Amino acid sequence: MLAISGLTKTYADGTRALQEIDLAVGAGEILALIGGSGCGKTTLLRLIAGLDRPSTGAITLDGEAILGPHPGVGLVFQEPRLLPWLDVAANVGFGLSHLSRGERRGKVMHALDRVGLADHGRRWPRDLSGGQQQRVSIARAFVAEPRVLLLDEPFSALDAFTRKDLHGHLLALWAEHRPTVILVTHDVGEAVALADRAVVMRPRPGRLDETVLLALPRPRDPAEARSEAAVRSVLAALDRSLKPQPARPEATPTQANWW
Repeated sequence: MLAISGLTKTYADGTRALQEIDLAVGAGEILALIGGSGCGKTTLLRLIAGLDRPSTGAITLDGEAILGPHPGVGLVFQEPRLLPWLDVAANVGFGLSHLSRGERRGKVMHALDRVGLADHGRRWPRDLSGGQQQRVSIARAFVAEPRVLLLDEPFSALDAFTRKDLHGHLLALWAEHRPTVILVTHDVGEAVALADRAVVMRPRPGRLDETVLLALPRPRDPAEARSEAAVRSVLAALDRSLKPQPARPEATPTQANWW
């Protein structure tokens, strides 16, 4: 289980990006983080990935503190970030140097097949479309079999058809080993299509605001009444998170009796 407790992040200029984040994500769960700009979604993902250090609080994976990049945590960025001097197969197998050549090749070819690129292993990243490059990036993340996979808006630059296609490939890869997945997205429909829970964040400073359970069977049809109702629930929670909270009235001091 991934556990986050009392997490805050304050930058050197005094900007508080995150405040008192407490969150537990179960093994095999897909959780979507959603919220307005500036609510700290990507900052939280970077902290979980060990790419940055919190100001206060702790992040643990199965009881082990995450203090830096962790072999059990994978990360997929908004852009593919493929190595241009390696072909597709070598990109996918980049983190598998500890395996024998035969094992590495088997895992790579299986992952490429899962994302519909079985015959693209010898192609160069520059020869692929944006959607194909992101498929390679997702295959590379899953082939290492991480316990936690972090996705930072990996489909945001893609057209709707390609995005939906990649949702299917992502779920197919996830179903094999069931890693914990945390997805940052601005797309409410995407959150409902993929996640078990949508956690809505409130900005300035970033903090958790509401959680919407998405207990829908997979695969999910966005046109189905239950999916549409879930989208409305998340949109309503998101709308509430963007409204200023009423100021709390100051507590009236209690007058002590003198006698």
